[in-house]
Amino acid sequence: MSCGCSRSQNLRKVNYQGDGLRSGMQWEDADLGKLQILIDTVHGDSHPGSSHLGGLADEAKIGVYESQGKPAVYAVTDICDGIAMAHDGMNYSLASREIMSFMFEIHALASPFDGGIFMASCDKSVPAQLMTMMRLDMATLHVTGGSMLSGPNYMSSEILYGAGDKYAKGEMTEQELMYYSRNCCPSAGACQFIGTASTMQCMSEALGLALPGNALAAAYTTHLTRFARRAGRQIIQNVKDSLIPRKFISKKNFMNALMVHAALGGSTNAMLHLPAIAREVGIAIEQQEFDAINREVPVLVSLKTGGQWPTDLFWYAGGVPALMRELKDMLYLDAMTVTGKTVGQNLDDLEAVGWFNEVNSYLANYKVQAGDIVKTRKNPVKPQGNIKVLKGNLAPEGAVIKLSGVDEAIHNFTGTARVFDSEEEAVAELLDGKIGPKTAVFIRFEGPKGSGMPEMLRTTEALWNMPELSNSVALFTDGRFSGATRGPAVGHIAPEAVEGGPIAYLEDGDMIKMDVAARKLDIVGIKGKPATPEEVAAVLAERKKTKVFPVKETTPLLRMYKKLARTCTEGAGLDI
Repeated sequence: MSCGCSRSQNLRKVNYQGDGLRSGMQWEDADLGKLQILIDTVHGDSHPGSSHLGGLADEAKIGVYESQGKPAVYAVTDICDGIAMAHDGMNYSLASREIMSFMFEIHALASPFDGGIFMASCDKSVPAQLMTMMRLDMATLHVTGGSMLSGPNYMSSEILYGAGDKYAKGEMTEQELMYYSRNCCPSAGACQFIGTASTMQCMSEALGLALPGNALAAAYTTHLTRFARRAGRQIIQNVKDSLIPRKFISKKNFMNALMVHAALGGSTNAMLHLPAIAREVGIAIEQQEFDAINREVPVLVSLKTGGQWPTDLFWYAGGVPALMRELKDMLYLDAMTVTGKTVGQNLDDLEAVGWFNEVNSYLANYKVQAGDIVKTRKNPVKPQGNIKVLKGNLAPEGAVIKLSGVDEAIHNFTGTARVFDSEEEAVAELLDGKIGPKTAVFIRFEGPKGSGMPEMLRTTEALWNMPELSNSVALFTDGRFSGATRGPAVGHIAPEAVEGGPIAYLEDGDMIKMDVAARKLDIVGIKGKPATPEEVAAVLAERKKTKVFPVKETTPLLRMYKKLARTCTEGAGLDI
């Protein structure tokens, strides 16, 4: 594509005012005739994953200038789940993905840009940008914001989940608490565990939408800024070559991402985000595909919180390319990427330039080797992935469990239901010592249509920090979990309560059985007495006649989201 037939130049012929307005921002005459590139970030003071993106945008601008283009930086600041948790702010988290995606679309299409670079690090902003990239008939690529430095003794931000509870109980001094606060997030970048932020960065690269090696690059190094500058040069070439993601992305790219997700032990939230991204290009990703791939692909890296290593060391061990190299004979190596080359060609190029040896060399500082972190398929961390999809009369359309950090003794679990209609009620009773062993704690009316599908991290961490209960109590919800979740927790129960799923009609004292190996989740008793499936169905049908659903007060935005949200099995995007 030459500049003369670009979108920006065509629109200049009919909108002369646009030139004048750009000149008011110090665009020179020569700039007006160049390819115009949007650089859209979530830069802001919202959290460490976004606070440094302004500097990365500046580097991308240099790359665009080097290739004779003209960049323009826009921003839509995201929110942080870690800051939003433990209050109603968490209800906005998943909905924010849709709103940000719309804003990125507005930025890209309301102005006559020829191509776009999108930059984000974290939970909802990365999938929001990838959704928009799939939607646009425009050359785009993604730059991920990398991983923050791990703290002393590989400390990561998740340590505050337990420390806060200990401080509240008088088991930790304020000085000790503040030590953790000062040192658990010592730099910019995404949190150092394989939560949703780190997972989705890896998914961006595995899909072929970010430059090879970009995901989780140490945010405190010049390696990350070089990726941003290179992206500025790459996007100009992609515009000229009409290399448009929605036109080259196929099911192969998504299957590659699912395999990398399994090898990572990635967040369950990817089971919301990948289907939502795929839907933008008419590709269906089913829950059962996650389950099937997790049966075949082993876990190759033990990442915090449930594992050993922080994500910055994982990047030094080779990051996503190291996993893809180990999975090479399973991947679709012919899948196209934003480099204009295939996955296989990208891996060959990294080998040829010595990239693996270069990043691996940093591990000498930590007295470890790459093979200590990224394992082989012959000697994996786990022979199968962590994600299992459960079904049964409690979850006819499915439920999800992530097994990292879950004691095998609870894989086959029978417990008595204790039912709550909000997370706040469940946490209060748990902290007050009112929940005993062998309890199945249910938090319902928290699905996409119930309250926006907030994550239940406050509850799971409270349970994790109670060793007397953490191996004998399981949590079940139609809400979702953080990628940092540890312990026995089952989410995404579908149909959700507000749509009349069986979870809506459970009562205290009903008996629940979970068999992870068999992928089963069932109601097996009523009010403490065993019951056949037919008896359970009859009781639920009777309860349905009199059940009154709780009314949750909310804002116009959340009312809109809850009204239009698809089921979690379809990615919880808007049905419009």
